[in-house]
Amino acid sequence: MPDKPSVLFVCVHNAGRSQMAAAWLTHLAGDRVEVRSAGSAPADRINPAAVEAMREAGIDMSAEVPKVLTVEAVQASDYVITMGCGDTCPVFPGKKYLDWKLDDPAGQGVDAVRPIRDEIRARIEALIAEIDAGTDPARKA
Repeated sequence: MPDKPSVLFVCVHNAGRSQMAAAWLTHLAGDRVEVRSAGSAPADRINPAAVEAMREAGIDMSAEVPKVLTVEAVQASDYVITMGCGDTCPVFPGKKYLDWKLDDPAGQGVDAVRPIRDEIRARIEALIAEIDAGTDPARKA
């Protein structure tokens, strides 16, 4: 379905916050939303504490790999959500840009990642409600 909303999550390394957000959105919205994540300087691998925290919530993201942010990914997305990490994205009209201030899980143990995981879930649930309400990102640009 061509009008399926799409969301791009961006953080510098695409190893923790953006991966958890993408996993939550995929898990909670199913195939109603197209989900992407990327980083301006992708890490070599996904954060193992983030993988473990998500596994505890019943979501396996161990197969994910950090991806590089491209102009095409931004152009193809209705929502572009940065994770409070100072990343800059190319700006295009008609997109909805959000910046979620989230603690960085890099170098943290799973105990420190759990509250970040839970905050991301709450934000994803609110985002899904907004998408389901039919909020047109082009009108908010």
